[in-house]
Amino acid sequence: MLKHWPPLNALRGFEAAARLGSFHKAADELHLTQSAISQQIRSLESFLEQPLFFRNGRSVALTDAGHDLLSTTQSMLQQLAVGIRRLEQYRKPNQLVVNTTPAFARHWLLPRLADFRQQHPEVDLWLFTTDEAPDMTTQTIDLAVRDDISAQAECAFRVLHNDRLYPVCSPALFQAAERSTLHGEREMDWSHWQVEDGENLGQQSHGLNFSDPGLLLDAACNGLGIALVSQLLAQPALDNGQLRPLVERSIRGPNWAWLIHRDSENSPLTRSFSEWLVARLKDQPHRD
Repeated sequence: MLKHWPPLNALRGFEAAARLGSFHKAADELHLTQSAISQQIRSLESFLEQPLFFRNGRSVALTDAGHDLLSTTQSMLQQLAVGIRRLEQYRKPNQLVVNTTPAFARHWLLPRLADFRQQHPEVDLWLFTTDEAPDMTTQTIDLAVRDDISAQAECAFRVLHNDRLYPVCSPALFQAAERSTLHGEREMDWSHWQVEDGENLGQQSHGLNFSDPGLLLDAACNGLGIALVSQLLAQPALDNGQLRPLVERSIRGPNWAWLIHRDSENSPLTRSFSEWLVARLKDQPHRD
């Protein structure tokens, strides 16, 4: 890393002069005098200790070093411009940042977002999905709803739903004599089913393994094997016939909870989403 960086204005002046092939045209584009552009480029050349232009009267041409720097400078300025434009998303007056897991977003929340948008068109919802639970004190998040969170400082914590797990497969595999076994992590590992005295369903220790419960569910829907899945996430697939439960019994699953940052707790946007979320979770069917 350089200990000192050339001034940004000097790089902008250089880029314009190099692109346009003229100090005069660069001055017009940047609303500066030609002498100001000349001074910027001289200071840049002094900083780099090598010439960037060949000067011949009023015409200028890039040196090899100038060509090299032009490519770097244009890339940097373009990336900076995109980054600055992207910051506009943080100024949206009605924006609500909701963090959740990719599985919850894809299998539960996304199918219901049309209902939320119809009821609350004023909320500019930003779904921020992460595999790991966020640190609410250091990240710009209004509300997190996940199955892997616990209380954090400066946040309201509430358990929303006690999930259940049950073994499923696609209808095509239901009567099959041999079925592959799909393995998840945490509660969705088959060892959890065995600890809870679940009956032997022919599950095996080998097979496909998934760290994402959403992908585990997708794999079961696609007929890749039997899986222990979340009732909350699997209900749509069960309703539309993509999955069938192997037995009537279910076992304890993870608890879905929310964290609401104290700065957002009294926001009408947060209230709109949280009240809608609680109401929709109450609609969930429950297996014992």
